[in-house]
Amino acid sequence: MGPAVSPNSGPSRGVWWLLAAGVALAALNLRTAITSVGPLLEEISADLRMSAATAGLLTTLPVLCFAAFGALTPALLRRWGEHRVLLASLGALTAGMAARVLVDDQWLFLALSALALSGGAVGNVLLPTLVKRHFPDRVGALTATYTTAMALGTTAAAAATVPVARAFGGDWRPALGGYALFGLVAIVPWAAALRHEPPRASGERTTSVRAVLGTALGWQSVLFFATQSAIAYIMFGWFAQLLRDHGMAAAEAGLVLSYLTALAVPASLLLPALAARLRDQWPLVVFFIVCYLVGFAGLLAAPVGGAWVWATLIGVGMASFPLALTFFGLRARTPQGTAALSAATQGPGYLLAGVGPFLFGLLREVSGDWRLSIALLVALALVHGGCGVFLSRPRHVEDVLAGAAPVSASGR
Repeated sequence: MGPAVSPNSGPSRGVWWLLAAGVALAALNLRTAITSVGPLLEEISADLRMSAATAGLLTTLPVLCFAAFGALTPALLRRWGEHRVLLASLGALTAGMAARVLVDDQWLFLALSALALSGGAVGNVLLPTLVKRHFPDRVGALTATYTTAMALGTTAAAAATVPVARAFGGDWRPALGGYALFGLVAIVPWAAALRHEPPRASGERTTSVRAVLGTALGWQSVLFFATQSAIAYIMFGWFAQLLRDHGMAAAEAGLVLSYLTALAVPASLLLPALAARLRDQWPLVVFFIVCYLVGFAGLLAAPVGGAWVWATLIGVGMASFPLALTFFGLRARTPQGTAALSAATQGPGYLLAGVGPFLFGLLREVSGDWRLSIALLVALALVHGGCGVFLSRPRHVEDVLAGAAPVSASGR
């Protein structure tokens, strides 16, 4: 493995900051292709003459792409190296976002959206690997950097798309296509960093996704990630409607939802560094589950009267997402192990999570109220907590695969 650069390593100081900036800028772009579509889905569907089924496919496409392309990432890394693969993924993301606003055919729009999402899927898996490769002693700090940048990009794309479209007379195309400019900016540091690709030793061992999925640790990571993502997708898709069904005005319901999603920014900033300092992260997991359960109980007891309190508690609980990403670096010794654990987790994890919003809505329709749907949230939170407690134990996927589980004194 090539040596990690450090801000204190003399001539490499500039390289360290280049890579850190590259990680943050890449993360800023990973969700913009997704969250920029939702606010203008009606206008896009009408302009491209999409049926309801095709529009549904467009909204499902992120989960499918994240699962499929994320699983391919370790093989791409072995063939071309981390810097080249990330640069190519950012190129695909940028090209897809720029080109899809130039077409009038709905199927071509979907294909170019898939191209953009493939870049985001690879970046999802690769950023934890790059953090482990270049910043092994600062996993918490750099994970905080990129999860915060990801949260900012996600929130900004959701909030700014409609105002930008209005500024262009209601035209959705410049509003969506403009995010490609951010992709171009993210490409610059990684193009400059190509010559700093760390050399891979000829005897460097690889860790396969299939092998990781043959371990209990691998499936604990999958289920921890999947249950958190399922809760998040459910809240993003249904929380405002639940409040409206109990009498809250649409504008206020949207404001409460925006507040809930905005809590991801401070959580992403603070949580990874805190988690990395702990030998065992189970107290954090328990805290998040308590927040979830009290928040869900509040939705049953007084959904509108305590809406801001419940949104706060659930939003704090959702800080387990940056914890799930931090675990990729903490539960692996090497960049290769981090990549394999990240890919093995995110592929099945996103597919399982995608069932959550559908099942939540189905239970609402079958029962005629929200009680069974909220019971689903409680069940997901309990599974999430159980897997998180097991995943918090200090060990590494390479040791598990080797049939031993030695850990360092710090558990990292």
